[in-house]
This record gives sequence, C-alpha cells and structure tokens, in this order.
Amino acid sequence: MTDKLSLTTRLTLLFATGSSVVLLALGWLIGAAIERHFEAQDRGVLMGKLLLVQHAVEAVLTPGDLERLPARLSNALVGHHDLLIQVLGPHKEVLLASSDVEFPSGWLAHVTHKPARPLFAWSQNGQSYRGLATAIATGMPQAPPLVVAMAVNTEHHRDFMRTFMQTLWLFVVCAAGLTGMLGWFAARQSLAPLRAMRERAAAVTAQTLDQRLPADAVPAELADLAATLNEMLARLEDVFQRLSDFSSDIAHELRTPISNLMTQTQVALSRARSADDYRSVLESNAEEFEHMARMISDMLLLAKAEHGLVVPHRDTVDLASEVLALFDYYEAVAEEKGLALTLTGHGHISADRLMLRRALGNLLSNAVRHSTPGSTISVHLHDSANTVALEVRNCGEPIAPEFLLRVFDRFFRVDPSRSRSSEGAGLGLAITRSIIWAHGGTIVAASSGGITTFSIRLPKTATRPFPRESGWAPN
Repeated sequence: MTDKLSLTTRLTLLFATGSSVVLLALGWLIGAAIERHFEAQDRGVLMGKLLLVQHAVEAVLTPGDLERLPARLSNALVGHHDLLIQVLGPHKEVLLASSDVEFPSGWLAHVTHKPARPLFAWSQNGQSYRGLATAIATGMPQAPPLVVAMAVNTEHHRDFMRTFMQTLWLFVVCAAGLTGMLGWFAARQSLAPLRAMRERAAAVTAQTLDQRLPADAVPAELADLAATLNEMLARLEDVFQRLSDFSSDIAHELRTPISNLMTQTQVALSRARSADDYRSVLESNAEEFEHMARMISDMLLLAKAEHGLVVPHRDTVDLASEVLALFDYYEAVAEEKGLALTLTGHGHISADRLMLRRALGNLLSNAVRHSTPGSTISVHLHDSANTVALEVRNCGEPIAPEFLLRVFDRFFRVDPSRSRSSEGAGLGLAITRSIIWAHGGTIVAASSGGITTFSIRLPKTATRPFPRESGWAPN
C-alpha cells in the first residue's frame, strides 16, 4: 500500500498547482491579446498600402496605362521590403508579383471588392505570412477588375511570441516553485497547532488521563476538535476511574470470603476430624460460597447497567400493590424490631416488574436494617401527569451530608466497622440506582432530624436511560 500524502504536502501541491494554472491562464490571455494586436497592426499596414494601390489602379484609363501600372506600383512600394504584392490582370495574367513568395491560389479564386476579415495566414519555406486579397476596378469602361493580393511577413511576430512563451514557461516554473515553498511554509505554520495537539494526545496514557488539550490556544477551526477530544478524554478518564474502582472493590470484597475459606479449609485439614466437624466446615464454606455467588451476580448486573445493557421488559405496574407485597415479605423482620410499615398514595407506571420490585426491596431492606426500634417506615406515592414520585422514610441514625452522594456507590458503607453478615455486600443501593436509571428515572437521598428519605421519580411511559458518563443523573 502506498503511503498517503501528508496534509502539508497536499496544501503545497495545491498552492503550486493553483498558481501555475492562474499564471498559465493569464499568459494565454496575454498571448491571445498580443496576437490580436499583431493582426490588427498588420491589417492596418496592409489597408494603408491597399489604398495606395487602389488609387493607382483606378487611374488606369487606357491599355497603355495598364502596361505602365506594374512600374508605377514598384516605384510606389520601394523600401517596403516586408510587403509582398501580386496583381492579376483582367484575364488573370500576372502583372506584378513579388519574387520570393507564392500566394495561395485558393485566395485569388474567390475575391470580392471588400477585403476578407480576418486576414489570411499561411507558411512557406519556413516563413509565415498574413495577407488579404480584393478586386479593384480600373478606369477603363467594361474592363474586368484587377485582383490585388498583399501580405506581410509575420516571422518577427512569431519570434516574439516564441520568446514570450519561453519566458512565460520559465516564469511559471519559478513561480510554481516559489509558491510551493511559500505554501509549504504557510501550511507548516498553520498546522503547527495541530501537531501540538497530536503531541499532547500522544502523551496521554492511562496514568495521565487528566491532561487536556489547550482549546483556547488553537485557531477557531481547531477549537471544536480540541473541545471534542477533551470531552472524549473526560469520558475515558471517568470510565477508567470507575473501572479501576470497580476492580479494586471486587478484589477487596472477594479477598475476605476467600481468605475465610482458605483458613477454614486449612484448619480442617491440619488434623483428622470427625464427620460432624467436616460437615460444619462444609456448611460454613457453603455460606461463604452463597455470599460470593450473590455478590458476583450483583456485580454482573451493575457491570451491565454501567454499559447500558440492562433493557427492562416493561409491563404496567401498580406501585401500591408491589409495595404492599414487599410489606408482607418484611413483616416478620419488622415485627422483631417493633417497626410499623405504612403506605399512602397510588401510582401506575410502565416498568419491569421484577427489576422494580428488587429496587424497592433493597430500599425497604435498608430501611428495616437501619430504623430505630419501635419507629415507623413510611412509603408515600404521588401520582402526577407524567411521572410518579415514591419516597421511603425511616427514623434512625442520620447520614452525614458528605456521605449522601456516596451511599449509591458500590461497596460503600457509612460505618465501615459494620460486619458483612448484617450489612450485606454494599451493593444494594448501587443496584437500586442502576435499576431506576435503566427506567429513565432518578433517585436521591436526604437525611436530617433523624429521618432518612430516599426519593424516586419515575416516568409513567418508557423513556431512554440516563447516560452514565457523568456519574450522576439529573434531579
């Protein structure tokens, strides 16, 4: 495959070609104008001499005058070496003719009393000529007119045009080379910001994704490109950071159960044990495997949600009925802590029933876990024209303001000291946010005065999911 020409080379060739075409067109116009000028000049000379010849011919009144006419014309044209003449008598006999040229016979066969326009042109013996022919009546009654042909040697014109064209070609070649050099220099200077952008972009690595291209320091034509590249770098930085965090979170969360499994297994194998001891170790290992399986399943769901691969299967969902069904599921746990579960309002939306039930279940599970014993967990539904708002409120230890935006992060716990057995893997709220986003909705958390509220707003009809690049959906 041949290498592609660089933009600098293309611009240089474009400048050189453009200037050459313009100069050649200008030279052609000048050459054509000079040729017309030479023809007009030659015609003026010929017409002036033709008037002299016409005057002499019209003065022929007798056959004797006709015999003396060639001598009179020769004397009248003495000194005009570049002027050629041929005069044919009444019977087409040659009365006078220049000895060094032969006029084309085709002219003389069809002459009129008015000279042809433009002038006739021909070449002979390496010389070029331009002339005219006309019929002139004599003063003799009933006598046929004489045919007079006159021409001038135009070789000096052609010498001038050859010299002019050689000079023109030399000038065009030099001008093309000079224009190419100037074009190359201009292109190099104009494309310098683009090369600087390339160098800055080439310096971007996984460790320097925070670098940005100088959009303000480039020409206006490249500002949009720089801004677009900066937006791309910002998206890559965000995705790479989230991928790094996700990998770190996975390694951190899986390290503990795997360490537990290894420790328990090594202890069990350190000496001979009874069947009941081995059963106990296997049951404990099975619990850890179940926990790891749930965690991996949840992480797979989150990974799909991050890349927009979670496509809800939508049905008409009665939110009040779904909340009441979840109340029945958590009723036993709520009674142990003396919690009351209340519901107000109603609303219907188009959503994936199972996904939405999981999201609401995570919120209620979180509320039950962190509510003060003897308090009330309330769910409020508000139906509006295009959306349905849902709020889950519980009384308990408040969440610090700096943690409110992070409660939806993967593996985040407000109190890191809480055990995994009671707290879960820290993926519930992250899964809830992904499900709400997949339905085109929003979710926010608020906590003040001992009351924590999770507020959800969902569209009634199907809509596109919110983009994940920003890391946060609009309110």
